[in-house]
Amino acid sequence: MTSRPFIFDTEFDAAGGVVRASDFRPIKRAYTPAEVEALVAQARLEGRETALSENAALQAQALSVIAEGVARSAGTLMSVAQAHREGSAEIALSAARVIAGAALERSPDLPLRAALEQLGQEIDASPRLVIRAPGLDETSRDALKAVAADAGFSGLVAFRDDAGLPMAAFQLEWSDGRADFDPAEAAARVAEALTAALAAEAGHAESLTDPLSKGHTDGH
Repeated sequence: MTSRPFIFDTEFDAAGGVVRASDFRPIKRAYTPAEVEALVAQARLEGRETALSENAALQAQALSVIAEGVARSAGTLMSVAQAHREGSAEIALSAARVIAGAALERSPDLPLRAALEQLGQEIDASPRLVIRAPGLDETSRDALKAVAADAGFSGLVAFRDDAGLPMAAFQLEWSDGRADFDPAEAAARVAEALTAALAAEAGHAESLTDPLSKGHTDGH
């Protein structure tokens, strides 16, 4: 311990009052048990506060490292999620193609029946309806006439066997409109719309294509 010479630096005024007290404080060399206990408690408190401060700093540093790691991996996680969505969509489309193909092989006139039911209000006032489709036998033709009649059409139904159309494809023509359907083109439009939806979800927005927009052209 460095010793200090005694300096009498207390200042008094003319009346003997203290103007400035001395800065000297004697070093305390003895403490009572109560003072020792208070000093220990103070030291513990200061140590605890220091430890908490250091712990908070370490936590902040750890959180910063975690945030940086998450930011770096976010792009990879998004790519993985997008690949999973695209793979799931492709599996669903493949399954749908198989199911639809089997259904069309079993009943190739189902899409034509559905179209006649949906177009009932558009063709009901037309005097003539021309149906172009491949391989329709008499039973299928009679069934299609019945569907058209149930939809409200009371005119003449004329059939044209078109071997150039693929299975389940058809063309409908009436006085002021036309509609056609091709399973392969419909499947392509569905795949196109799904691809656009996935791209939009990934942040590359594109206009979605209505899968039915090309199946009905010149009608009302």
